[in-house]
Amino acid sequence: MHTLGWIGLGQMGAPMAKNLLQAGYKMNVYNRSLEKTASLVESGATKLNSPKEIVEQSNIIFIMLSDAKAVHSVLTEENGVLNAIKEDKTIINMSTISPEESVSFAQLIEAKSGTYVDAPVSGSVGAAISGQLVILAGGEKKAIEISKPYFNLLGKETIHFGSTGKGSSAKLAINLLLGIIGQGIGETLLFAEKSGLSKEKVLEMISQSGMNTPLFQGKKEMYRKEEFPSAFMLELMSKDLGLVKTAADHLDITLPLAETTNTTYHSAKENGKAKLDMAAVYVELRDQNTE
Repeated sequence: MHTLGWIGLGQMGAPMAKNLLQAGYKMNVYNRSLEKTASLVESGATKLNSPKEIVEQSNIIFIMLSDAKAVHSVLTEENGVLNAIKEDKTIINMSTISPEESVSFAQLIEAKSGTYVDAPVSGSVGAAISGQLVILAGGEKKAIEISKPYFNLLGKETIHFGSTGKGSSAKLAINLLLGIIGQGIGETLLFAEKSGLSKEKVLEMISQSGMNTPLFQGKKEMYRKEEFPSAFMLELMSKDLGLVKTAADHLDITLPLAETTNTTYHSAKENGKAKLDMAAVYVELRDQNTE
């Protein structure tokens, strides 16, 4: 049985790592904020002191970090991943980054004879806890097949999109739709509110309509109570929409809804809503219309 390594124990990484640990795999864990390793260690994981040690003592290493800057750091720092990579090591990067960044990181790993898979996920904290994520994979078919038993514990479905970077492109595509839907719900509620409609009745109307979705049901209580505990932080949604804009510019395509949505979420982040759930874009839209 492989020994697994996990780097990055944030809101998503911790429950994902725990699911693999509970399935009986031996696991080494590392996080810059060492206190975040405590719950995993209590469940049987081994805490190590650097990304380099994780790679030295693990066969398959998962990375789940907030952005490409953080990934680059754990790869290239003095006690980083690259200092321990060799032929029998597989790096599965589940962070949301651009396709170009994913290809670049793959080249660094492969130059050391390691194997790289990009496998970001669709789904937020609830899906991470319950193992119901959708894994969006890019990389060589053989590497994806080796990774499949772990993906099956982390998610309900794995979709292999093709070569390295394609998983990252898929993640940006689905998060673009997520951001647009989030803004659409916010605009709908604002329009209804300004029209004098009962919010409760509007929420029920959406629930009974063809526009009802699991996403809406998952956020419904947030809209009702106007409390937005983070399942997917707004600042991360804003980051991903910025990546979409960069990718769209690179592809030389015009995406009007993407442009508008990116602007709104960026504004919400700058106006103090960064740590709230992405559904708080509704509050930003309302604030913009009461100034």
